[in-house]
Amino acid sequence: MEIDFNEINYLQDPTFQELHADYEQFLLSMTGPTVIDVTGLNTGKCRVINTLLQGDEPSGLIALHRWLTTRDESKLPQANLRFIICSVEAASKSPLFTRRFIEGSKDINRCFGQVEQKHQGCYERANLIEQAIRDVNPEMVIDLHNASSPSPTFSISSVITTETLSLASFFCQTLILSDLHLGSLMEQEFTCPFITIECGGSLDEQAHEVAFAGISHIANCENIGYIHQEKNVEVIYRPLRLQTKNDVNLSYAEHDEGYSGVTLKTNIEYFNFGGANQDEMIGWIDGNGLENLQLLDKQGNNVIDEYFYARENQLVCRQNLRIFKATTNKQVALNDCLFYVVNTPIANPS
Repeated sequence: MEIDFNEINYLQDPTFQELHADYEQFLLSMTGPTVIDVTGLNTGKCRVINTLLQGDEPSGLIALHRWLTTRDESKLPQANLRFIICSVEAASKSPLFTRRFIEGSKDINRCFGQVEQKHQGCYERANLIEQAIRDVNPEMVIDLHNASSPSPTFSISSVITTETLSLASFFCQTLILSDLHLGSLMEQEFTCPFITIECGGSLDEQAHEVAFAGISHIANCENIGYIHQEKNVEVIYRPLRLQTKNDVNLSYAEHDEGYSGVTLKTNIEYFNFGGANQDEMIGWIDGNGLENLQLLDKQGNNVIDEYFYARENQLVCRQNLRIFKATTNKQVALNDCLFYVVNTPIANPS
């Protein structure tokens, strides 16, 4: 299928027929990125919810389709809503929701705020998505995502304010303050509160429930400028991304199999829920040791030695660590990162 990267479709207050009976039929009915506008009580305000930037992260689409097809149409949302559905072509490839982006292209959520000649169409699409947000001068933006592996729900923001904490509380109890520069949508300046929500694993029904509940809260909230915080939100500061260096082999195993490069434990995803303790082993490395890996700080320095060390050929945590988005999806791990990590203080014994 030839992709028109300059195409974007608009639906205004779609009918049930346009939405189809289920989210899979709805996905397959779309020919490209689609904007859905829903009229609210206060037409002078607009709230934007972005979904499916990556084609293998379905919770946002599933939740918005459920909200659109089950809501009481006699009760309008408090303000206009704009839903943006991005990577339709990738998500539509069979099996559905298994491709992050179309083969030969690039992850759209690495294409914002910059232009490169290679994969130029992806940057054009990123610009279309960004412009669709700016066109309505929103009072808030939510970007819904999934982890590729089982994970608790958490939110991410580039700033910590009362508004971002309140918005996060509609979805979860953890907000990560990030100053990473990856070319993501969240890094762009929209002069309004903006948070990314990692709803949980892409195959987890609870992740779809989290997204649906959050959309319902956003639709029904009378005043975004001051929101009663639904629950206490823990703030975690400035994660780093653990990556393999170029051309380093990555494997997963239950025991040391002597593979080249880096081998992570097959249960690495469990660390998403509880973190890893000082001196805990999370995998194995070959004779090149920590040279296989990089953990770049804001200045671009490799600080891998501050977080991990080699114990013989084992990869070991130097301190207590919080781990996010650890995955056994090898393609995601190599193309993005093995996981996000922050150090945590060692608790004083009581």
